[in-house]
Amino acid sequence: MIVRKLRLQRGWSQEQLAQMSGLSIRTIQRIERGRTAGLESLKSLAAVFEVDFSNLAPEIDMNAQQTITSEEQNALEYVRELKGFYGNLFTYLLMMALLFTINYITNPGYIWAWWAALGWGFGIVSHALSVFREFNIFGPKWEKKQVEKRLGRKL
Repeated sequence: MIVRKLRLQRGWSQEQLAQMSGLSIRTIQRIERGRTAGLESLKSLAAVFEVDFSNLAPEIDMNAQQTITSEEQNALEYVRELKGFYGNLFTYLLMMALLFTINYITNPGYIWAWWAALGWGFGIVSHALSVFREFNIFGPKWEKKQVEKRLGRKL
């Protein structure tokens, strides 16, 4: 099994795994991306996950991606997109609160912070539509149709 899959099964963050294993976060990230890991790093991870060292050793070779099914890969990608959206939304809310506070303190007669809220808000809505796939005009179906149109044949 790969390190990322084991980590996610236990609900740990990369930071938590780095603390428990004594490795750096960068090392954890490199190993999860399929880069080769040192013997001591793999031993440390095997001890943390309480698995046999040989379960982690195949991750060294380039075929490590085969241990993740395409369904799991799609789910991981979706969760990454979702995490990005929520991070963007949190930043938006925090910044808008800050801008409206500054606006109220400096010039309460004219609310200029609405312009920033509207501009960034359109970006947030666009991001939400692409992540939640509710309204995806240029989605995979459209791409396939355009490729077939360009090739003049079905894929």
